[in-house]
Amino acid sequence: MQRLTITEWRRFRGWVGGCRSLGDVLSRQFWPLNGEALCAEARQRTGLTDFGVPSIETALSILVNSLELEADLHPLGRFLMWVHLRGLLETRLRLTQAWREHMEAMDTSLIQRPVFITGMPRSGSTFLHELMAEDPENRAPRVWEVMFPIPTRKDVWSSVDPRIRKAEACLWWFRRLAPLADAVYPMRASTPHECVGIHSYTMLSQEFVITCRIPAYETFLRGGNLGPAYAWQKRFLQYLQLSGPHKNWILKSPEHVYGLDHLLSVFPDAVIIQTHRNPLEVLRSSLQLNEVLEGVFAYPSDRAQTRIREARSLIESMDSIRSFRKAHPEFAGRFIDVDYDELIADPLEVVRRIYQRLNRHLVVPASERLQRLAARRSRYKGRHASPTLADLGIDEVFESQRLAAWRSQCNLSDTDFSSFPQQG
Repeated sequence: MQRLTITEWRRFRGWVGGCRSLGDVLSRQFWPLNGEALCAEARQRTGLTDFGVPSIETALSILVNSLELEADLHPLGRFLMWVHLRGLLETRLRLTQAWREHMEAMDTSLIQRPVFITGMPRSGSTFLHELMAEDPENRAPRVWEVMFPIPTRKDVWSSVDPRIRKAEACLWWFRRLAPLADAVYPMRASTPHECVGIHSYTMLSQEFVITCRIPAYETFLRGGNLGPAYAWQKRFLQYLQLSGPHKNWILKSPEHVYGLDHLLSVFPDAVIIQTHRNPLEVLRSSLQLNEVLEGVFAYPSDRAQTRIREARSLIESMDSIRSFRKAHPEFAGRFIDVDYDELIADPLEVVRRIYQRLNRHLVVPASERLQRLAARRSRYKGRHASPTLADLGIDEVFESQRLAAWRSQCNLSDTDFSSFPQQG
């Protein structure tokens, strides 16, 4: 194969850069991320006008501006985000109408003692969520009903809800765009979904931060009032449970660590399960997830800056929940702590201990379902060997010392770094 000369290589790079610039310009013209335009498009497509409460204008405006100015979206990512935002707004309009029609029934549809799983990201919360959702006495919002919450006319030739098939098709395409998705976050239409998917309808959701580099929006989200997002989530759950008998809600999102005061205000009898894991292992797994998800929407970013951002975010999340628990000893009995290593080693025993704290009994049929899931969950199709910290460019000693230094600078005296490897 003939090698390129330096001059030819520079010309090639210029051509590639020109193609990128042209693609970016054209994609901005075809799919502008403008809040007012997206709302107008959603209204036109649905024939509806009322987005209901909470108001979305401010959050949407900050979100789309951050996406435009900071996310470095490639053309496909811009198209996908444009379609996603438009879909959220359309569903928001339809939900507002549906809730108005079912207002009386929803007002009497109580959400009693829900369980929220949160804590460090990548610390086993998804696994625990799936396990507890296997108990027929529990209910978790499924991916398909969060994506498409409004019932549609059923196909007389099929017993499968058409919304499930629609969600499966969307996820199939997502796996084509992100081939490594199953290795870091396997998702199917019928698996339990995170609360960030529900919050995304309010435009106050960590979902956008997870998938794109949008620091201005993230700052807004951290400093804003998340109460409206939790009030919306309560109405959303009330609407979902109109379709069947009331069960025990099992909900999950690591991002609840930032809104525990608002969560417990809206759900005053909630129980919080906090998951724990070695922070460096969390950082390794978070970086792996970050590479997969951000690549779907944006051009590659500087890996060193990504490590800094993820490490800082990890410290902030750890400190947020520690600070809340320290400031609110009255909620001590509401928290149940789960260690990642114990969960992986003996998931059934961990769930039994949780049930004891909940004053519930794990019956034999439910425990058998949990055991079957645990056996399947340990290996996913398409899963590859996990990269090491070194593979991701992480120097264990250096990162642990840097995290400890940030801890000192931020006066995070309660953040525990004892599990970090120390320099000998």
